[in-house]
This record gives sequence, C-alpha cells and structure tokens, in this order.
Amino acid sequence: MAFQNVTIAGTGVLGSQIAYQTALNGFNVTAYDRNPDTAKKRVTGLKASYQNDLGLSDAEFNAGLNRINFTADLAEAVKDADYVIEALPENLDIKEEFYKQLSKLAPAKTIFASNSSTMVPSQLVKFVDRPTKYLHMHFANKIWKCNVAEIMGTEQTDPAVFQEVVDFAHAIKMVPIPLHKEQPGYVLNSLLIPFVISAMALWVKGVADPQTVDKDWMISTGSPVGPFMMLDDVGLRTVWNIVTNLYESRQQEVFKVIADRLKEMIDAGHEGLESGQGFYHYPNPEFADPDFLKK
Repeated sequence: MAFQNVTIAGTGVLGSQIAYQTALNGFNVTAYDRNPDTAKKRVTGLKASYQNDLGLSDAEFNAGLNRINFTADLAEAVKDADYVIEALPENLDIKEEFYKQLSKLAPAKTIFASNSSTMVPSQLVKFVDRPTKYLHMHFANKIWKCNVAEIMGTEQTDPAVFQEVVDFAHAIKMVPIPLHKEQPGYVLNSLLIPFVISAMALWVKGVADPQTVDKDWMISTGSPVGPFMMLDDVGLRTVWNIVTNLYESRQQEVFKVIADRLKEMIDAGHEGLESGQGFYHYPNPEFADPDFLKK
C-alpha cells in the first residue's frame, strides 16, 4: 500500500464517513471543507453509529478522530497527499472548478478520485492534469457496515493506479467492486436510483404518501427499510442534485416535479436525518413506532 496521506474534499454525509473510515484504519487524513468546524462536528457525530455497530470504545473512536486534520485551505489540504477523494455536491460546475484548482496545487504523485454517484469518469477527467491518475471510487451510505467501494476508471487510467485504489479499498475494510467499463450510476445506483425515483413519483403524483409507500415496500418484500427512509438517510440535498441532473440530461417532466418538491422541503430546512426532519421526524421517526407496519 503506497498511500499514507489521504485527503477527503467535502465532508457531507458520505465525505465525513470516508474521512473517518480512512483515519480509523490508520491513514493520515486531511478533511477539506469550507467550514472546518462544521466538518469536525459532522465526523464526531458518527461516534454513536460506530460504537453501536462496530463496538468501538471511546478511546478507539477518538484514536481515529485524532488522525484527521480539518482545514479550509485546499493548498494545505493536498500539499502531501498521496490520494485525494472528492466528495463535493453533484454539480458539474462545482467539480470542474475544484479539479482545475486541485491540479495546480497537488503534487505530481497525487492520485485523484471522485465519489460522484451520478457522473462517470469521462465527464470529469477532462478537468484534471493527470488523466492516467484519475478514476472514481464510489461508496454506499453507512460505509462502516455497507462496505462496498465501486471503482471505475477511464481508458486512460493506469492499471497500476487502479490496482493501488483496489488495495486501498481493502486497507480501509471495503469490498472493492471493480467496474470494467463506464456505467452511469455504477452498480448500486443503477439499481437504486430507478427505485427511489419510482417511489418519489408515487408521492408527487398523489398516489400514496411516503409512509404508505414505505410500509407497502417493507411488508411486501421483508425489507427492513423503505425508499423514503433511505432518502432521509442520504440527505435530500444530495437527492435534489441527483434528480436535477437527471432532468437536465433527460428532460423528463417527472424529474422536474420531483426536484421542485424536494427544493420546497430543503428551503424549509427539512433536509433529512441530519437536519432533524425530512420525510420523517428525528430523533424519534415515525417508523420507529413498533406498530408502524400494523397501522
């Protein structure tokens, strides 16, 4: 494993998880975010989940946290980076600006990866100065237990670089999922996005409310969660970005209607689990009621 210093750019829902998971497994991590205090608070907020799901002690959790440096200075964040994982919003303009800056600031050795959930490497590789050292590494939410890392390169990606990232995935206790050609949505979101879009279409068309959709799915399939529970977990701002990109690329009216309804919720501060309200209310969501599936 050639990597020692790893930079995570963007500490939203997934970026914060990637930063902590990487630090917990012994790497020196720099978390780049415009608001380092908020970033540290978000990472620290993972403590209960890591303790409940993995049984970490306070000392073990803090050991991982202490390996993360938080900064708003991109030059400082990448000056010694072996590997940079970009986890910024799903907005092409934001990513273009970031990669052009990153290319100027990062050492020649640095490998770049995006955690983009909807964009493929060929959409972003044109913004970097090192196409042979560029690829995508996409994580699922709650990476400490849903531990896949989908890895996708371009025709220009050096096979040795691809293998280094596969090795890194193993090192942070991920199961690497190598993809052999570009696929929008990778494997996970190729299956998940149509599913949650269908659920949201039922909602915006007035066919059924979110709780009813979730109940039907859970009872009918035996799944422990429904689509709207998943959406709250991911965060509605991320979902809005994904749906907006779908509308811009496909021009289907249903995507615009969904995006508009999500924007109303976001503007009201109802961004999902992290904000305390999305389709459900937290920390005591309606689906936590033992009789949720019986009503």
